[in-house]
Amino acid sequence: MRIGIVGGGIGGVALAGSLLQRGFEVRLFERAPGFGEIGAGIQMTPNAVKVIKSLGLLDKMLAAGFLPQSLVGRNWRSGRESFRTPLIETCPVLYDAPFIHIHRADLHAILASLVPESVANFGVSCTGVRQDKSTAVASFSDGSEFEADLIVGADGVRSVVRSALFGPEAPRFTGHMCYRAVVPTGGVVDYVSPDASFWFGPHSHVVTYYVRGGKAVNIVAVAETKEWVEESWNAPSSKEEMLGAFRGWHRNVETLFSKVDQVYKWGLFDRDPMTSWSKGRITLMGDAAHPMLPFLSQGAAMAIEDAYVLAESLKGHGSDVASALRDYEAERLPRTSRVQLEARERGRTYHLPSPLAQAKRDFMYWLRGLFNPQATGIQANWVYQYDARAFRPNLSDKPRLVA
Repeated sequence: MRIGIVGGGIGGVALAGSLLQRGFEVRLFERAPGFGEIGAGIQMTPNAVKVIKSLGLLDKMLAAGFLPQSLVGRNWRSGRESFRTPLIETCPVLYDAPFIHIHRADLHAILASLVPESVANFGVSCTGVRQDKSTAVASFSDGSEFEADLIVGADGVRSVVRSALFGPEAPRFTGHMCYRAVVPTGGVVDYVSPDASFWFGPHSHVVTYYVRGGKAVNIVAVAETKEWVEESWNAPSSKEEMLGAFRGWHRNVETLFSKVDQVYKWGLFDRDPMTSWSKGRITLMGDAAHPMLPFLSQGAAMAIEDAYVLAESLKGHGSDVASALRDYEAERLPRTSRVQLEARERGRTYHLPSPLAQAKRDFMYWLRGLFNPQATGIQANWVYQYDARAFRPNLSDKPRLVA
């Protein structure tokens, strides 16, 4: 069975690796001149790390990443803790996988190690897709075409494959933008705790955590804005602009920001959940199917889960692409739709404008934490509990061979 993947980001390479391990013929098409990701950190939560384990890549991820002690909520000005969810000791016990902070480029390189050079075509942009009953065809900017049994659009929030299947539709600007930076520290420093720290402020929040074995700190600083006026979705910023946007925040935040060298800013876009991702022999995955706000740290994690489930469904159903896509959507659509909507809601609760509303929220965080530390704060334990490895395609309608 021949499968074409449009897009070589984290989801695309995770799918390619998963399919290759199951013996499929795979070709991956990426518009960039080679594999690579922009410099930013990423939180690999236990639900995604379970798939990494199944791919045989956990040791590489542990060597490149950092294990945070806890998820911690802090007041933007005083630094007072509103919740603390233990991670380093509890995640392997509760979820059968650790919680890992890693540089995005390192994660991508680890996943791409599963994809031989002969499988990847670089420097080509998808211009469209078409199909008939027996084949699907992807067309590319260099005039080439690729015919396959299945084409998968893993080409991000501005997906060409999605537009070809369901018509053009602009993603929704969510009213949020974020600054991203990575600060080399050489090790753990006294102004950044070894946690995933969520600093909650009015109309904004900041997340900090270590990457690269604790030798650098990743910053995600989110602020509300009425419009995104940059031509690009991400644009260069500056230390001065970021410090100005978060003036008056706790001294640890300002100290960290003062050490920033290179800063980029992003407009945050998403889409409403879909009712289907597939038509015929073409389907979607990752941000092409379900772009979401980063407030639950699940964008890449959902793509990695998609990759595993789609590969398993195809393995189970063989040449029956329709049944494979049916089971893939049945498993993934409800979960990703909930994560999309819950991530939007976190944008509201993280950014409460008044001190009174913030105090009420923080009291509830504290109260829930007394009963169950895993169910307070960002309240993502239901996300982490999911195990893509438990997915089994529905083969009840397949004829059985009788000996």
